[in-house]
Amino acid sequence: MKLKQAQRHQVKLRIGLSGPSGYGKSYSSLLLAYGITNDWSKIAIIDTENNSASLYSHLGDFNVLTLDEPYSPERYIEAIKVCEKASVEVIVIDSITHEWRGKGGCLQIHESLGGRFQDWSKVSPRHQAFIDAILQSSLHIITTTRRKVDYSLDSDMNGRTKVVKHGTKEITREGYEYELTVNFELINDKHLARASKDRTGLFMDKPEFVINKATGRKLMQWCNEGVSTKIAFKEIEKCTTIEGLREIYKKYPSLQKQIHPVILKRKEEIEADSQIVSKENIIEPQKTETNGINN
Repeated sequence: MKLKQAQRHQVKLRIGLSGPSGYGKSYSSLLLAYGITNDWSKIAIIDTENNSASLYSHLGDFNVLTLDEPYSPERYIEAIKVCEKASVEVIVIDSITHEWRGKGGCLQIHESLGGRFQDWSKVSPRHQAFIDAILQSSLHIITTTRRKVDYSLDSDMNGRTKVVKHGTKEITREGYEYELTVNFELINDKHLARASKDRTGLFMDKPEFVINKATGRKLMQWCNEGVSTKIAFKEIEKCTTIEGLREIYKKYPSLQKQIHPVILKRKEEIEADSQIVSKENIIEPQKTETNGINN
């Protein structure tokens, strides 16, 4: 058991996108994933939405795992493990609603056990195992969730009854939003989004916006802001090639201003060492064979 200093770059993003059908959850999640990794081949989407991911194949060569019913927690967990073994960097689960309300999902499992309150003692651990698989994954994970609109019959000041819209509610078990780094709610079919939960402070209480690749890059920059410069400086010090220095510079985008002068200095040292070696090779005396005869 040992204490160590926390570093934000070690955190893996857990991002939620929710909205009614047709609001652009799949499309927005793919753009967000690309902004995080900048490589389509490093993205895997677990598709439960009737192959909706194939509609966006023109975006890039991302990977697709089609998940059909039954939508049990265990099958979702298995799909996550398959993606983890595929050496991708971002998993998009589109959507998690089926795990809760789909065929073979938690609500149907509970009903099949009798639908009694005590039957949740058998269902809840299975659902929690699914949540844990998301939270404990070594990859960045984006989940999409369907939303439904809630209404109620209220009375106005004159006693007249009217229908009041209370907003939308995510179709998954209550409380999932609190597990996320950021939760975006898509509010209309123009793909406008707002943050309903935000641990980064980048989006909360800000005007609605359209999610794109830049959103993912902004989140990754937030992750990397916690990187210790000491780590980068040690890598630069040990580096022995110009190409290696370029890779270190690209590796730490949020630290480029701090490490740039250190990289330039190390570059000069590597070039100077290279020139010294070249000169030594030039002036090294040639060895001649005398065939045993002393001149």
